[in-house]
Formats: sequence, structure tokens, C-alpha cells
Amino acid sequence: MSDLSLDPLAWLPHRPPFLLLDEMTRIEPGVAAAGRWRLGGDEWFFAGHFPGMPVTPGVLLLESIAQCGAVAVLADPRYAGRLPLFGGVERARFRRQVVPGDTVELECTMSRLSARGGRGAGWARVGGALAAECELLFVLADRP
Repeated sequence: MSDLSLDPLAWLPHRPPFLLLDEMTRIEPGVAAAGRWRLGGDEWFFAGHFPGMPVTPGVLLLESIAQCGAVAVLADPRYAGRLPLFGGVERARFRRQVVPGDTVELECTMSRLSARGGRGAGWARVGGALAAECELLFVLADRP
């Protein structure tokens, strides 16, 4: 892994404000990836979700897990230049609130990959406590 960039910008087409990863901590091409998302409190969504009691929307936690998984897929040379797109989310569960000041530890492991798409399972943790978990289905598209 030493020659793989740990900068999510090197792998993902996402850019702020919709890049929900600050750094990768582990990349196993085609197998798994782990990363971090630090929430300072000035993120665009906190002002309205919810005023006076800011909470990270669950759908954004799922997206951050998906972005982590996308790095695992795109780091595999077989899928370089492709674009993983959501195909579905199954068994999503939210276990704790994620609030300003939290650092979200993300992990996603691929269970199936093919030329057309795949499936993976992911987790978001804060301080070691499970915040969200899900199974993700995705399709691979060609980038324009």
C-alpha cells in the first residue's frame, strides 16, 4: 500500500462540499478501505439539521461509507477510470448521533465485485462506538 495515495481527492471525483472523507487510513485495492471524516461544526448541513442541536444527517453517513468503499474499488486497476454509483442500500442502521467535533472512522469491505458493479458492507464509528452500518450495492459506469 505504500505507493497508494491516502488523499481521497486522488481517487474520487467528489469535491467539497460533497467530499465526505478527509483522509484514507488504509486501502486494499478491490478489497477494503478505511478513512476519517472530521466534523468541525461549520459544515453546510449543521445549520439546518437541526438548529440548536446539530446532528449529521444519516444519509450523509451512508454517503461517507460509500465514498470510502469507492476508494477501495477505484484503487483496483481493473476499475481505474470507472465511476461507482449507488445501486442500493440495505440493512442501514443508525446507532448513535454524530455531532460537531466528532471524528468519524469509516470502513468499507467489498464482498462482491464484477465488471458491472458489486456489493460491500460498511461501518461508521465515533470513538470506537458504532454510529451507522449498512450494506451497499453499486454499479460501475464509464466516466465521460
